[in-house]
Amino acid sequence: MDVSIVIPAYNERESLPELLEKTTRVLEKLKLSYEIIVVDDGSRDGTFDVLKELKQQYPVLRAIQFRRNYGKSAALAEGFRVARGKIVVTMDADLQDDPEEIPNLLKKLEEGYDLVSGWKKKRRDPISKTIPSRLFNYVTARLTGIPLHDFNCGLKAYRSEVIKSIQVYGELHRFLPVLAQWQGFRVGEIPVRHHPRKYGKTKFGFSRFFNGFFDLITVLFLTRYKTTPLHIFGMIGLSAFIVGFFIELYLTILWFMGHSIKNRPLFFLGILLIIVGVQFVVLGLLGEMLSANFAENMEYSIKEVIE
Repeated sequence: MDVSIVIPAYNERESLPELLEKTTRVLEKLKLSYEIIVVDDGSRDGTFDVLKELKQQYPVLRAIQFRRNYGKSAALAEGFRVARGKIVVTMDADLQDDPEEIPNLLKKLEEGYDLVSGWKKKRRDPISKTIPSRLFNYVTARLTGIPLHDFNCGLKAYRSEVIKSIQVYGELHRFLPVLAQWQGFRVGEIPVRHHPRKYGKTKFGFSRFFNGFFDLITVLFLTRYKTTPLHIFGMIGLSAFIVGFFIELYLTILWFMGHSIKNRPLFFLGILLIIVGVQFVVLGLLGEMLSANFAENMEYSIKEVIE
């Protein structure tokens, strides 16, 4: 199999017929063997019924239905698990990603990249989404050192070895380029066309931007300190301990000089910093003994599979 197209879908029954028609038309022109995998993430609008009907028209279609809504990361992880293509292309099911960009993604991969991410340079979304997204992408690029403009674009192309090496869970789908580069893969980016939403409404609320920054902290920790948690916790703990120690040393000198220190707030602050410092160091030591990755044993309840 040359190419696998993985499409997470949640309540997208209206857009799927048009999306599959456009996607198959593009892929047929490429003269490549391909499959299209749609992961129904617990839809309640009859999305999977539409997929059953579309299977008759598109034999290349494979569909997986979750019993409940697990989220985009879970849908991508399951799609990655069953994908058989040498190249895996992901896109959203809402028709905002343009299948005509697939050849451009594949061409960029041929330049030696392992993962190519789309950049919605002219984004067709309301300002309530574009402004927070730009801020999020700017902060992510600066903190991770990866010069991408759009980490959260659903349109991406991966070599199969990439998806077999990274594990996606929680809300970490936003940071697949970060996880891939941390594994040593070469990551690139190209501008892609972006269309206004044609059917339904967005499935993401404003809270996802706050969650995104928390997930960024998670990714930074997993990529930099996953195997060495003592480095981060120990640094914090040691800093707090040293500050607390010198505070108490200063107050001890004052005590020997005849000054009273028992009612001074600085005395209690020093003790607090010493205790907190010790606790952080102990936490880091415990983290060294625990596995930071619980995704290996994560399972999803699959209701039905179309092969």
